[in-house]
Amino acid sequence: MRSGAGKNTSPPATEDGRAGNVSGGARGPGAVDGVTAFMGLRWESPETVRLEIRPDLINEGGLLSGVVTYALVDYCMGSTLWAQTSEEESIATVSISINYIQTAIEGEIVCRTVLDRRNRTTAVLRSEVHHEDGRLLVTAIGSYAIFPARRPDPDPARTRAGGG
Repeated sequence: MRSGAGKNTSPPATEDGRAGNVSGGARGPGAVDGVTAFMGLRWESPETVRLEIRPDLINEGGLLSGVVTYALVDYCMGSTLWAQTSEEESIATVSISINYIQTAIEGEIVCRTVLDRRNRTTAVLRSEVHHEDGRLLVTAIGSYAIFPARRPDPDPARTRAGGG
């Protein structure tokens, strides 16, 4: 497991090894990339991610965009699994099935994820997104691939055979 797994309140490190909890610039605390910075995702733990609904996350129908809750679930599932991997492993989303039960237009929402099963190459997780008032908004199940981490080429000037 990655160091601090289960205790770290920051999101996972990025693929290039940078710390996941980035401060300053355009990124707020807890942002790991431009998407999480824009959405304002805040990690409470690897298994729990929060989001404050704001006007630019509301769709043309006047409701919280499904894209927002889907991304919230994907990032929460990813950080839950990431905390259970070794330095030699990487992960990627294979599939997420999401059920939109209710929606919200204001307030805070929280995603909580449970790792149901993992083996050497695959993991299955489930998530629920609740509004701060307790309403269940979303349920989801997801599967992730687990594969060997890419190692940086020690000689970046070297070219691969075949022009790659």
